[in-house]
Amino acid sequence: MDGQRERRGGPPQWWRHGPPWWDRRDGEGRRPRWPWRSTALITAFVLIGSNFAAHAQAGERADLDPFARVLLFLTGAALLWRQRHPVPVVFGTAAATLLYLGSGYPYGPVFVAVAVACFSAVVTGHRRAAWTAMVALWAGHALVSHWLYRWLPPSGDSAASWGEEIVIATWVVAIVALSELARTRREQWARERAERAQAAKRRADEERLRIARELHDVLAHSISVINVQAGVGLALLDSDPEQARTALTTIKDQSKEALGEVRQVLGALRTPGDAPRAPAPGLDRLPELVEQAASAGLTVEVEGEPPRLSPGTGLAAFRIVQEALTNVVRHSGSRHARVRLDRDGRMLRLRVDDDGPATGADAGGSGNGLAGMRERAAALGGTIEAGPRSDGGFRVLAALPIDVAHTKEEGR
Repeated sequence: MDGQRERRGGPPQWWRHGPPWWDRRDGEGRRPRWPWRSTALITAFVLIGSNFAAHAQAGERADLDPFARVLLFLTGAALLWRQRHPVPVVFGTAAATLLYLGSGYPYGPVFVAVAVACFSAVVTGHRRAAWTAMVALWAGHALVSHWLYRWLPPSGDSAASWGEEIVIATWVVAIVALSELARTRREQWARERAERAQAAKRRADEERLRIARELHDVLAHSISVINVQAGVGLALLDSDPEQARTALTTIKDQSKEALGEVRQVLGALRTPGDAPRAPAPGLDRLPELVEQAASAGLTVEVEGEPPRLSPGTGLAAFRIVQEALTNVVRHSGSRHARVRLDRDGRMLRLRVDDDGPATGADAGGSGNGLAGMRERAAALGGTIEAGPRSDGGFRVLAALPIDVAHTKEEGR
């Protein structure tokens, strides 16, 4: 979308997010790099440009002598410290420039060094120091031009017009204004970078929780069935070898299916951004859950027909039923469970009941399983209620939006 916005004539992406080289750091806690190249270029420009300015103002201002060239060099070279010590640099360049002008030397690129020093001081947060230095420079120049010029070179110089002072004041204000604009944009870019980093971290956390839920639901269900069938196989190994063979076959099928689903989840980690190779499970696979529960000795009665669901709702409903039946197998003395599906407007109401009694302190399921169900429902805008019934059984009641994509579009 950013590329489309640029082609349509909107602001370029670097203006919205900042150029890649802006505010670049070597690492957290490290000091900024030395700006060798820019300082050398500015110093050379000041020295060479002042020579041209001296020829253009010959007879009006004093000629450049070694002292003037030293002042120009020091004014430019001081910019090498502008990122590490912006306040001394802005005051130092302003003082050197005022000394240069007070000595009667020609006007010229010497103001460039002051402008760069002011810019660096403002964008690094030293606004008051930059304003003070620029106001002091202008006030000092006005003092020299309208009073001290009688005792300062060049000889025979007259007072400057107030129009020139207004021009200089305008340049001072323009320099500070541009620096303030750059500071504002820099702060905005920093906020946007922080927001993007926070959003990326939030997406990574959400993806981590999603994968944790998927692995928990897949492994908890499959391992519970495998555990039950392993117990059956051991118990019947001598007395009923055929039934033990059936239990081992169930273990093989369950472990194969669990490995396939785990590979699918881990495959998304290895190839981020790619679409999953296999469709996400939904309530169309509810008969498979019933068969798997039956192989674990649990009879499941299903009431109602599942409506057509969005992929997200279908996956959440499937995992909720899977986790609820797994909890019945692991934590309930009942060998019978009921799954009821109802449509209430745009909501799917999903209910899973067993008649109990509980076989352990964590009746109804582990904290991770119930938490995972609640997270799945909350991510879709639904709700989960889970708890013991008054007659001794346990109930899981979920309300999920049928069409998540349609619901989100209406909320925009």
